[in-house]
Amino acid sequence: MKEDILRFLLKRGTATAGAIARHLDITPQGIRRHLKNLEADGLIEHQTSQTGMGRPNHLYQLSRKGREQFPDQYDQFALSLLDTVADTLGPEHVSKLLRHQWQQKAAAYRKQLGDAPLKARMQTLVKLRQAEGYMAECYPAEEVTDDSAFVITEYNCAIAHIAESYPTVCGHELAMFAIALPDCSVERTHWLVNGEHQCGYLVKLKSK
Repeated sequence: MKEDILRFLLKRGTATAGAIARHLDITPQGIRRHLKNLEADGLIEHQTSQTGMGRPNHLYQLSRKGREQFPDQYDQFALSLLDTVADTLGPEHVSKLLRHQWQQKAAAYRKQLGDAPLKARMQTLVKLRQAEGYMAECYPAEEVTDDSAFVITEYNCAIAHIAESYPTVCGHELAMFAIALPDCSVERTHWLVNGEHQCGYLVKLKSK
């Protein structure tokens, strides 16, 4: 149950106890007990929201400690390594290292995605990201009725601590998707670094 609540909040950003209870099909009393325990453990936190004249709502969300329950492969080790490179060789070498790493990764993605229809490529890309520790999903963009545009959403960041210290990696990630999908335009729609609860990218086939 604990993991289910944390995953729901990871995807939703914020939610009331009632919304969580309905989603998990548990009584309001039961969910409040779980939420109290999770808050005591420092995994979630709440804000009070007043709507109308009734009782105020508690909006629950993951704390930083709660987000860290989800995969962040190679995060701390890589951050330590980058800090060592910056201290010994200078920050410009860190930039070169990060750029080279993302270019290699983009080329690997491009090879694995191949030239399949966009929908199939997006499904493969999501699986690749999930294997790397991202809680990723993909769905068709709302404004289209064909398979020419998709949104890829990542509710956690496998390199969160690196992005905080070296935010340029987020720009490299955007470029990486563009290289992996050369016949598409890629636009960032949401960004965890900006305080949003997810990273999102809009991928559209370029008009011919």
